[in-house]
Amino acid sequence: MANSRFRRQHVIGSYIVDFVCLEKHLIVEFDGGQHLEQQDYDDKRTHFLVTQGFDVIRFWNDEVLKKLNSVLEVIYCKLVDPHPSPLPERERE
Repeated sequence: MANSRFRRQHVIGSYIVDFVCLEKHLIVEFDGGQHLEQQDYDDKRTHFLVTQGFDVIRFWNDEVLKKLNSVLEVIYCKLVDPHPSPLPERERE
């Protein structure tokens, strides 16, 4: 995807991430229902990963199963332009 290599189940600090592209500093996580019950842990984990310079994107497992093309498009866009410019402000009338 965009000539980027992903590693699966990679250790960063004391955490294991689902997928990471080290060259683009992008982490992709796929979450199941158990993540609804561990929101505080996930928030701390994401905060740590962001402080290490990574961009973290998360998808629910059912999104991957039902909307795979959309998930892949989001990942691709992050790889190509990880920090898109904000939309221009509308001109005032």
